[in-house]
Amino acid sequence: MIDLRLLRDNPDVVRASQVARGDDPALVDQALDADSRRRSALTDFEQMRAEQKSLGKKVAQAQGEEKTALLAHTKQLAEGVKARQKDADDAEAQLKDVLYKISNVIEGAPPGGEDDYVVLREEGTIRDFAAEGFTPRDHLELGEGLRAIDTERGAKVSGARFYYLTGIGARLELALLNAAMDQAIQEGFTPVITPTLVRPEIMQGTGFLGAHADEIYRLEADDLYLVGTSEVALAGYHSGEILDLSDGPKRYAGWSACYRREAGSYGKDTRGIIRVHQFHKVEMFSYIDPADAEAEHQRLLGWEEAMLRKCELPYRVIDTAAGDLGSSAARKFDCEAWLPTQERYLELTSTSNCTTFQARRLGVRERVEVDGKTETRTVATLNGTLGTTRWIVAILENHQQPDGSVRVPEGLRPYLGGLEVLEPVAPSASSGGSSKGSSKVTE
Repeated sequence: MIDLRLLRDNPDVVRASQVARGDDPALVDQALDADSRRRSALTDFEQMRAEQKSLGKKVAQAQGEEKTALLAHTKQLAEGVKARQKDADDAEAQLKDVLYKISNVIEGAPPGGEDDYVVLREEGTIRDFAAEGFTPRDHLELGEGLRAIDTERGAKVSGARFYYLTGIGARLELALLNAAMDQAIQEGFTPVITPTLVRPEIMQGTGFLGAHADEIYRLEADDLYLVGTSEVALAGYHSGEILDLSDGPKRYAGWSACYRREAGSYGKDTRGIIRVHQFHKVEMFSYIDPADAEAEHQRLLGWEEAMLRKCELPYRVIDTAAGDLGSSAARKFDCEAWLPTQERYLELTSTSNCTTFQARRLGVRERVEVDGKTETRTVATLNGTLGTTRWIVAILENHQQPDGSVRVPEGLRPYLGGLEVLEPVAPSASSGGSSKGSSKVTE
């Protein structure tokens, strides 16, 4: 949640952020009203409690009618104390409810909605397939030719937007994610295999139970949620703790399966594995001094771009507009790879600076020295994608050759036993007549 002191001292900043996001600015006034009522009730409560204590001594010394009157007044005070305590509790509950509805205050994000992003730069060279003399195949056709992707059997077993990665497809995903994890380790991240089921308070603490709650799978019988990113489990890893960041940020690289309902995406990217219900991902996550959060954001972006270069993908970096940010992000950069067959850019990575928003909800703090005294303060959290199943789409399409084979980017070859080219073969009798060929690879 946002900092209550910021809300009190600079409500116009929070209102402006709400407006830029397309959210309700009236929530700011509702929060201020609940906060005012809570503080007023607490003040009255403390004053009544103080009077109660002083009356206790007077009652002990009084006699006769004076004592009777004092006892009656004491009873009224006790009722008043209970009433004001209830008023304070009610206002506290209302304040918390409203604060959980207010999104993080944006920091530098361009105004507007989904289509109002700002392109910061374009990197790499987009291939001219016409000049090369052939029409590119899409990733599913290529994947089926390699017997790397099987969406038909995925749908048969689990339904729409599910798939199997088989043979070289499974190896390619493992190569990609292992390369991502190796890079993260080299940069000082601690590798973590995270839980994929989390408690409601952890999911809520990370900001995923707001406007996009319908994207999340919930196991009602167990009151648990399936995560859509290991960011959730990593954010909850230090919940309720006081960290020592004196030696620098705590950085984790989480590897997990991820699950998304893709609610509202009917008809979008239905072919292949672009928009699916289950995938794997390596996610970077940082706990850091809030003063260094902006610099860390640039570092995360740089590491994402390093992975894209290893995969030799043409891409662009965009500054996401305020109206397209998740509720916990103050700013977000996306890296989008060129998709030849659709002649558009496809998001492969995103990195978000969540400032102190998530950590305040989850109670993650650090000890600091202020004027010779030790205090605690909320830390900042940031996250960034370093590799995910969707990258296979861009790798296959951008590195395909006229015969349906695929050149392996040099950065991934060590993770595939030195393979340089993935070559399709004709369907075999053992495939049951399927149009999907077996996989052959060239070293």
